[in-house]
Amino acid sequence: MDLRQLKYFVQIAESGNFSRAAEVLRIAQPSLSQQMKNLEEELGADLLLRHARGVTLTDLGQHLYDHARRILQEVDRVKDVVRSRSLNPSGRVSVGLPTSACRGLGLPLIQALAERQPNISLHVVEAMTGYLDDFLQHGRLDVALLYDHKAFEHVAWTEMMVEDLMLFVPPGHPLAADGAVAFREMFDWPVVLPGAPNVMRTVIDQFAARHDVVPTAIACDSLPTISRLVRSGRALGVMPHFAFMDEMARGEMVAVPILDPTPSWRLSVVVSQRSMNPRGSEAVAKVMADVIAAMVEAGTWRARLRADKTRGEAKGDARAPAR
Repeated sequence: MDLRQLKYFVQIAESGNFSRAAEVLRIAQPSLSQQMKNLEEELGADLLLRHARGVTLTDLGQHLYDHARRILQEVDRVKDVVRSRSLNPSGRVSVGLPTSACRGLGLPLIQALAERQPNISLHVVEAMTGYLDDFLQHGRLDVALLYDHKAFEHVAWTEMMVEDLMLFVPPGHPLAADGAVAFREMFDWPVVLPGAPNVMRTVIDQFAARHDVVPTAIACDSLPTISRLVRSGRALGVMPHFAFMDEMARGEMVAVPILDPTPSWRLSVVVSQRSMNPRGSEAVAKVMADVIAAMVEAGTWRARLRADKTRGEAKGDARAPAR
C-alpha cells in the first residue's frame, strides 16, 4: 500500500464511481480498477461494494477512508511546514475572527495580506470567541483574534487593545435621545445577548454580579438575528461599536454608551505554537496586528490600543501574562 493507492481510493469513495474518479485523477479506468483490486488483495478485505449506480464503501472501506483522509491531509501539511522554513512565508494559514469583528476586519485583512504576504493562502473562519478559542486549542486554527481569551498551553498572544461595549437601539428610541444609559437601567428594556458561555455574556454577567444587577436577556448567538431584533425594535443589543458600523451608517441603529460601569473587554491576537506553518502564522499575526492598530488610530475601530502591546507565551503551562 502506498500514498498513490490511498489517493485513488479516497477519490473513488468521494466520487461514488470509478469512471468519475478516473476523470478527476486523469488515469485510465482499467488501471484504476486494477489498483483497487491490488489494494483489496493486499489488505485481504473488500473495501468497495460495486453496483449498477457505482460503488459504496463497506464498513472496512469506511474505516480505511477515514484514516486515508487524515494521512493525506498530514502529507499536505508537511509540505506547508517545509515551505514555511523558506525565506518568504508561504502555505496555508487558518485565521479565526469573532463574528462581531469579521465584517469590518475580514476585507482589510485579506487585502493587506495579499499585498504584504502574497505567498500565504488564507483560510478565514468566522465564529463566536468561545468556539474560536476551542478550535485554536485543538489545532484547527493557526491564528485567532480573541476577546478576553483564557490562557492555555502552547500559544503566544499579543494583547492589542481594550474595547467598550455599547447598547444598540433603533432610531427614535428614547435612549437614543438620552445619549447614554446606566448599566443597571438598560435591563429595564428587553435586551438580547449571546447565550452562556459566550465571552460577552460572561463579561456582562460578571459586571452585573459586581454591581448587584440581575441581567435578563434574550439569548441569541447569531449576529444577523441580533441585528434584525434591534432594527425591528423588539430588543436592544449589546455589542462593541465595530460590530454594527454598517447598520449605523445606513441609519438603522444608534449606539448608546453604557455608563456606571462601562463594560469592556480585551482583544488579543493569539498564535498557536502547534501550527504546522509557524512562519506563515507569525506573518499573518503581524499583519493582523498592524491592520487592527491602523484602524484604531484612524478612528474606524473605536478602542484603546495598549501602549505596551503585552505579549504572553505559555509552553507547557497555562499561566496568563501580567495585566
